[in-house]
Amino acid sequence: MVKRSRSATVHRSRLAHWLLEEAHTSKEGPYTKEQAHPKHPWWQVMCLTGVDYFSTLGYQPGIAALAAGSLSPIATLILVLLTLFGALPIYRRVAQMSPHGEGSIAMLEHLLSWWQGKLFVLCLLGFVATDFIITITLSAADATAHIVENPIVSHVFHGHEVPITLILVALLAAVFLRGFREAIGLAVVLVGVYLLLNLIVVGMGVSQVIQQPIVIDNWRTALLTERGNPLMMLAISALLFPKLALGLSGFETGAAVMPLVKGKPGDTEEHPKGRIQNTHKLLTTAALIMSFFLITSSFVTILLIPAAEFQPGGRASGRALAYLAHQYLGNGFGTLYDLSTISILWFAGASAMAGLLNIVPRYLPRYGMAPDWARATRPLVLVFTLIAFVVTLLFKANVEAQGGAYATGVLVLMTSAAFAVTLAAHRHGAKRGRIVFGTITLVFIYTTITNIIERPEGIRIAASFIGAIILVSLVSRVWRSTELRVEQIDMDETARRFIAEEEANQGMIRLIANRLTVGDEAEYRAKEEEVREDNHIPPTDSVLFLEIQVADASEFAEKIRLRGVEVGNYRILRAQGAAVPNAIAAILLYIRDQTGELPHVYFGWIEGNPIQYLLRFILFGEGDIAVVTREVLRKAERKPQHRPVIHVGG
Repeated sequence: MVKRSRSATVHRSRLAHWLLEEAHTSKEGPYTKEQAHPKHPWWQVMCLTGVDYFSTLGYQPGIAALAAGSLSPIATLILVLLTLFGALPIYRRVAQMSPHGEGSIAMLEHLLSWWQGKLFVLCLLGFVATDFIITITLSAADATAHIVENPIVSHVFHGHEVPITLILVALLAAVFLRGFREAIGLAVVLVGVYLLLNLIVVGMGVSQVIQQPIVIDNWRTALLTERGNPLMMLAISALLFPKLALGLSGFETGAAVMPLVKGKPGDTEEHPKGRIQNTHKLLTTAALIMSFFLITSSFVTILLIPAAEFQPGGRASGRALAYLAHQYLGNGFGTLYDLSTISILWFAGASAMAGLLNIVPRYLPRYGMAPDWARATRPLVLVFTLIAFVVTLLFKANVEAQGGAYATGVLVLMTSAAFAVTLAAHRHGAKRGRIVFGTITLVFIYTTITNIIERPEGIRIAASFIGAIILVSLVSRVWRSTELRVEQIDMDETARRFIAEEEANQGMIRLIANRLTVGDEAEYRAKEEEVREDNHIPPTDSVLFLEIQVADASEFAEKIRLRGVEVGNYRILRAQGAAVPNAIAAILLYIRDQTGELPHVYFGWIEGNPIQYLLRFILFGEGDIAVVTREVLRKAERKPQHRPVIHVGG
C-alpha cells in the first residue's frame, strides 16, 4: 500500500527564498493576487508610466525641430491629434477588453491556433522586449548624455558614457529588487518635479515669445518662404510626423501595468469595472498632459532656439528645453532642470521594467517556454538587467543607435493594438467601430512602414530580439517537456465507479493504454488479447482501457477531465490532453493517490527512428509513449517504490 499523503522538507538558501518569495503558480502572472503587489491610486500608477511617457520631453522637441524644421509645431500638432483621436481611443478599448495587463497580445493570442498561435505571440513578445528593453537602455543612455553635456561637469564625465549608463541601469534594478511600492513612490516624486520644472520653462518660453513678437514673424516668414502653400505645409508635416513617433511611447506600458491600478470594492478578477474606469482616467490624463507639453514645447523651442543649435553637436541637440532653461533662467536653474531630466530619464525604464514583469510571466511559463521561476519578480529583474547590460555594451550607450529599434517596437505594438481593436469591433458587428478603428490602424501601419524604411536598423534589432526569444523559448519547452504538465484532474462518476470496482474486486488496477481508432468491441477485444498474451495477465484479472486524445499539442499545462465510457463489456477511461505520456503519468499518479494502490499500465513496443518519435512527442504530443511516460513518472516521483508500474510487451 502507498500512503495517501507524503511530505518532503525542501531546504532553500536565504538568497533563493528572497528571490522566489513573490512567485506563485497562478497563470495570470505575479500581479493577480492582491498580496503579491498592492494596488495603487490611478494617478500614482500614471506617474510610473509617465516616467517613460513624459520623459520624452527631454528630447522630443529637439527631434521634432531636427526632423521638420520650421514645420515642427505643425508636425507635432498632427502627432497630438493622432495621440488624442487615435492612440487614446485604441488603448482605452484595450484596457476594457484586456484588464489584467496582457495588452493587445491577449486579444490576438487566439487569432491563430496550435503552434502558429504560439509563434505569433512569441513574435509580438519580441517587439515587446525590443520596446521595453530599449526603453531601459536608451533612457539610461540619454540620462548619461545629459550628465556629460552639462557645462559644469562635462570635463569630468566625458568619455565615460558606458560605465555611467551601466550604473544607472543597475540602480534601476536595485529599486525594483526592493519592491514596487518604492518604485511607484519614487516615480510620483520624479514626475511631479519634472512636470513642474517643464511648466516653468514653457511658461518662460511663452513669456519670451510675447515679449519678442518678432520671432513669430520670423517663423511665419520662414514657413511661407520654404513652403508657401498652407496645404503643402500640412502634406509635408503629415509625411514628417512619423519621425516624431517616440512621443507615443507611453500607451503600451500604461496598458501593461493595469494590474497595479486600484479599482472599486465591488471589483472581481473577472469583471474589474473600477480598475478599467481608473485606467481610462490614467490614459486620458497622461495623454492630455503630454499633448499640452508637446505643442507648447515645440512652439517655444522652434521660435527661440537658432536652427544650428538643433544639429548634432549643437547645444540644443537632444535637449532643447534644457537649452532654454540655461539660456533664459540661468545655469543654476538649468542645472536643476538637468538633474530632474537626468533623474526621470534614468527612471523612465521603470515603466518598461514593470511592463516586462507583468507580461512575460503571463505567457512564457504558461507555454512551458520559460522556467517556472520566471513567475517571480526578482529573478526576472536580474535577467532583464543583464540583458540591458548586454544591449548597452553592444550599442556603446549611443542614444541615436538605439532610436530606430525603440521607435520600431513602439509602433509595431501600437499597430497590433489598433488591429486587435478593429478585429474585435468586426467580431461584435460594430460597423462604425470597424471603420474608425480600421482607419486608425491604417495610419499606424503607414507610420510603422515609414519608420522601418527610414531606419531599417530598428527592424533588424527587433528581429534579433524575436530570434533570441524564439530560440530560448523552444529550448525551454524541450527541456521542460517531461514535466507532469497537468494542473488538475477531474473525474466523472462513471470513471470513479470503474476504479472503485477494480480496487474492490481485485485490489489491483490494470490499465491498457490504447490509441483510439474505430472504438468498437472488436478493437478492444483484439487489444486485450494482444496485451494479455504479451504480458501474461491472468484471464481472471479484469482490465480497464486508458485513451488519451491530443487536443492542442502546443499547450503546455492544462486541466484534464477523465470520463468513463462503456463499449459492450469493455470499460474505458477517456481524456484529452496536450501530450499523451504526460497525461497518462498524471492520471496514474492521481489514481495512486486516490486509491492508495500502485496502478499498472501496459504498452506495446513501437518500431521506427527514435529521433522521429522524439519530434512527434515535442510537436504532436505522441511519440514513444511508454518510454516518455516512465521518464515523466521518474521526474514527478523520486521514490521508485511509489511510482506506478510500467509494462511494455510485444
